[in-house]
Amino acid sequence: MHNLKTKELSKIGYTNDKARSLVINIISRHFKYHSKSDILNLLIQIKDKPESFLQHEHLEKIAATFIEKEVNCNFQSFSLLQDTALLKIYGGKDIDSGAKKQMELAMSLPIVTQGALMPDAHTGYGLPIGGVLATNNAVIPYAVGVDIGCRMSLSIIDESESFFKRYSHQIKVALKDYTHFGMEGSLEHQPYHEILDSPVFQETEFLKRLQGKAARQLGTSGSGNHFVEFGEIELFDNNALHLPAKKYMALLSHSGSRGVGANIANHYTKIAVDKCRLPKEVRKLAWLDLSTEEGQEYWLSMNLAGEYAKACHDTIHQTLLSKLGLQALANVENHHNFAWKETMADGKDVIIHRKGATPAHKGQMGIIPGSMTTPAYLVKGKGIENALFSAAHGAGRAMSRMKAKQQMTASALKKLLSSAGVTLIGGSVEENPLAYKDIEKVMSSQKELVEVQGKFLPKIVRMNKD
Repeated sequence: MHNLKTKELSKIGYTNDKARSLVINIISRHFKYHSKSDILNLLIQIKDKPESFLQHEHLEKIAATFIEKEVNCNFQSFSLLQDTALLKIYGGKDIDSGAKKQMELAMSLPIVTQGALMPDAHTGYGLPIGGVLATNNAVIPYAVGVDIGCRMSLSIIDESESFFKRYSHQIKVALKDYTHFGMEGSLEHQPYHEILDSPVFQETEFLKRLQGKAARQLGTSGSGNHFVEFGEIELFDNNALHLPAKKYMALLSHSGSRGVGANIANHYTKIAVDKCRLPKEVRKLAWLDLSTEEGQEYWLSMNLAGEYAKACHDTIHQTLLSKLGLQALANVENHHNFAWKETMADGKDVIIHRKGATPAHKGQMGIIPGSMTTPAYLVKGKGIENALFSAAHGAGRAMSRMKAKQQMTASALKKLLSSAGVTLIGGSVEENPLAYKDIEKVMSSQKELVEVQGKFLPKIVRMNKD
């Protein structure tokens, strides 16, 4: 291969992994007697004028990687989408126009078969937060989200409010010592979970490189709205957990797959964007066909990230409960940034993307949180197909983090927390309760989607400080 290096190929514009792979294979096979300088000049010509090489016996495949093939998207109006039942919107009056426009753009993709917008929806990247999208044999990395497998986990504990009064100090110490928040860093005593030995980490070179990061970040939480909190949950009569209807102590956590998921999302989004040339306004919604090698790799990696996110929550709950001498009576958990292979009523198989949406199949349990001072709800799905078997994933943001920072002071937040009887460890004004929609309105807008089983109120909340 004339010792051509990846760096040299990158310098002349071959940044696409597929293009570089083709160069290595084709040049070594058909141009092995050419000088290195001649090959580099030839490759530059291909990059600059790819259309001139599309009929070349050996070089056409390399040239094709530089031809932008834009998919023709047939944009449809919101009214038409709703009239034809392709898109169902819940709580539309409280959803910003930016989120609706993003959903409209997503619905224009030729692979999309159906969509739904949840009442907590707001503008995101690519697909809006609260957007649910069904596709035909294709997965859109950015419709899953960067924080793959971001999820909720609730442990119900057979203790009452009196435990908080007696052991509030110990709870605070445990939260400080055995949780970690932020983009980087790890716990002082690194835990172990069997996910770290998963053979899936050895399936691709890319995943092998993430195994060390997975070990370092196990049992930690991200920044932003991620939290670990103790509170009190009231279970209602005839709840699906078959527990007596009364108040219990509970541990609730919210976070995802950390750096593992973020790396997978960014890596495969880049591949999708390179392979699937879309108009600029929907470029981030590029997809991977699940019949291709790249599509299968992403699917494998996404599922590993989901399992890793669950392992992080399991580690957090097991560690905290153990240190405080507590045991869980029941645990309920759910992803809300993921894609699933599901079958519709007509027997058609689709890929359902839920980016900030809770799975709500008939009888399926889930958790929908509010804010650091407002309730979270334990729910049971009703399996509504128009909603793509989904519900909201939380209260949803009412204002950006920048706006929240401008409109709330640390002292005002302290007063809000005090009046709600909540202790905050870390946290920031960006996540203040007023930055979120009214959780009661959100729940009211999705009565046909879920049945409430219990109501959780936070008492001691741990979040990232910045």
